[in-house]
Amino acid sequence: MEESITILEAIKQNFDCKEVDIRTYSPLTLAYIGDAIYDLVIRTIVVERGNSPANKLHKQTVTYVNARVQAKMIDALESELTEEEMAVYHRGRNAKSYTAAKNASIIEYRKATGLEALCGYLYLQGRQERMLQLIHEAIARIGLEV
Repeated sequence: MEESITILEAIKQNFDCKEVDIRTYSPLTLAYIGDAIYDLVIRTIVVERGNSPANKLHKQTVTYVNARVQAKMIDALESELTEEEMAVYHRGRNAKSYTAAKNASIIEYRKATGLEALCGYLYLQGRQERMLQLIHEAIARIGLEV
């Protein structure tokens, strides 16, 4: 029987990635990978709920993958974050970004960037279970149906 490894471990093994102290990564780098992994989590949930046309899947996905909702999610989660997680979130939220959200305020956009930085940090640390736990809890707390 084949041993199960995470996608992160598989990527590191197959592409000979060097070990890096992710605490040295910029918060926008963490948000960059966090945006992708958060999107992958939500898309996976949506697809696992049923086979649908791509347009319908996209509409369901954007319910969760937008700055306004992500800002609400992090607001609902703050009391659950460890000191380390809160520090990563604050670094992401306070980072100077050169882009802005189309349909959200600058405050919502910055909070969403902080959430994405936290997701990226947890993912790169191999702490996907914690990341998934936080996403699940946030969705439940803001009352969204997945």
